[in-house]
Parts: sequence; structure tokens; C-alpha cells
Amino acid sequence: MTEDPQRARWDARFAAEEYVFGTAPNAFLVAEAERLRPGWKALVLADGEGRNGVWLARQGLDVTTVDFSPVGVAKAKRLAEQEGVAIRAIVADLNHWDWPEDEFDLVVGISIQVFAPPERARVFARMKQALKPEGLLLLHGYRPEQIAYGTGGPSTPENLYTEELLRSAFADFSIVRLLSHDSVIREGQGHNGISALIDLVAFRPGSKENGSS
Repeated sequence: MTEDPQRARWDARFAAEEYVFGTAPNAFLVAEAERLRPGWKALVLADGEGRNGVWLARQGLDVTTVDFSPVGVAKAKRLAEQEGVAIRAIVADLNHWDWPEDEFDLVVGISIQVFAPPERARVFARMKQALKPEGLLLLHGYRPEQIAYGTGGPSTPENLYTEELLRSAFADFSIVRLLSHDSVIREGQGHNGISALIDLVAFRPGSKENGSS
């Protein structure tokens, strides 16, 4: 079987002893902490070395993380052990994973912009189906302006998010926050400096807001 070159690239990147994106959670995720509830079932997509999934487990959530890099997943498990929490860390390609349905209270996608538009549409649809009714979606990534900054994130413009794209993709959800902003982030060597970011907070239809940002 021919090795996936993208997976090989991420395996090589994650093979470094240090955590490429650090071990601290993403700032957007932390800012939304008041919406979270201990005991919730959480799914963290493309979680790499596990920093976000491990942080959620430390908040008392029941966490499943998925990444297609076995090297990244191994580091996620090691980080969880170091932090004294348990996570289910799965090696899987989200394009071909057997996604659960109506199972999670929370689905998190932090900088998951490795997908070309057709793949992204399928992944977004699966994210929706994975949520329970009234479940919470937290999605965070880069806008096209990030290309000029060059401080992390994908180099493929069509993989980046705009407000129009996300508003359309999640038009069937209750969007309670959709914000574009330029902010300085310090996430290891991988994301470092002024960045063109976008945040989405949305609930599956019929939900109630659990606080505000």
C-alpha cells in the first residue's frame, strides 16, 4: 500500500521530542470554558499531539480524540498520562472514519484545515451528525488573510475559512458567535505570531445557549 504523503509529513513533524504546538490548550477553546459541563462526551477532531483533548479531560469531560497521525496520537496519550487524565485517542482518517451519530455533547475542531473544499463539506456534515440534539460545536481556524502573515496554518487558500463560508455551511445550526479577528498566538513552534483567525460557536437545532462569550 502506498503511504499517504500528508500523513507521512505529519508523522515526521510530530516525531520531534518537543510538542510542535505546545501542550497548552488553544485560547479560543479556553475562552469558551463556561459553556462546558463535566461529564459531557466530547469529540476533538484532528487533535494532533492532544493538547486540546487533554485540557478538556482536565475539565471533567469524557474525551475522544481523533487524528490520522499515529505519531501524534502516541504523543497525545503520553500527554494525557503526564496530566493524570484519561482520553480515548483514535488513529483514523476523518475522510474514511466510521463517524458516530447523535453521540457527543461537544464537537471541537481547532485548526483542522487540512481538507480541500469537497472533503471539508463531508467532514462538516459528519461533525453535525456526531452531535446529540442540542449539542455544542466549537470551530476555530484561519482566514485567507493568514497567508500573508505566514505565522502558521495551511498554505492552501481554499482550505481557509471566511464568515460567509461558515455561515452557509452551518445555516441549519443556531450560531451564537461568529467572529473574525487578528490576534497574536503562541502555540509552540507551529503557530506563533499575529494571525488571521475566525471563531464559530453554534448549537445543533433546538438547543439553548449555555452562557455567553
